[in-house]
Amino acid sequence: MSDPTASTPGRWHIGHGELLLRHRYETASIVNDMLVAIWFIAGSVMFFHPAMFNLGTWMFLLGSIELAIRPTIRMIRHVHLRRLHHAAGHESDQDF
Repeated sequence: MSDPTASTPGRWHIGHGELLLRHRYETASIVNDMLVAIWFIAGSVMFFHPAMFNLGTWMFLLGSIELAIRPTIRMIRHVHLRRLHHAAGHESDQDF
């Protein structure tokens, strides 16, 4: 009898630990995207007031740094999941 949790070409198994890991990285990515929006919106509003122009420039710099963090989160997630799959002895072609 075959193992119902084993990966097959039409179906693959994601364990609880992997799902939890994926959700954590997804949450980190969402929080990061929200921060990008906050920095750029705040910076845009500050550009309307000459006294806040320098602070607005700093907000844009923070937004740009957050944009650089976005692919970093994805790369760390990819490496982490790759290590998890190698340790478990299987890989998924479903990962982007």
